Amino acid sequence: MPLSEHEQRLLEQMERALSADDPKFANAMRGSRQGRAARRRLLVGIAAVVVGLVLLVIAVSSSQTWLGAASFVVMLAGLFWALSPAKGTADSRAATPPAAGDPRAAARPARQRKSGSFMERLEQRWDRRRNQW
Repeated sequence: MPLSEHEQRLLEQMERALSADDPKFANAMRGSRQGRAARRRLLVGIAAVVVGLVLLVIAVSSSQTWLGAASFVVMLAGLFWALSPAKGTADSRAATPPAAGDPRAAARPARQRKSGSFMERLEQRWDRRRNQW
């Protein structure tokens, strides 16, 4: 049963208040959708692997090579699907800039592109370590 407009406004107001009071908890609750998507991908992938195994048993019992190859492809695709990250989860969070009031953003120093080649940077690190001893 859908919520009325008044109930939707109250729910949005409660969500904003929760985000203001406890942003860590609010972020954890927003992440639950991503967890469900990852769980669903895992279950679909496992189901594809099981279907591939059943097809493989059928292929071996009927001596059909093409069906065995197809079952292997199904199992491989299911495994890939189950282990790959869902679109819009970690990648989208990493791509978005941190919020202005995010305390974690202030704790992390901004990564700057260091000048010099790879070998020069290694030599500088080596020199710093030798000077520390």
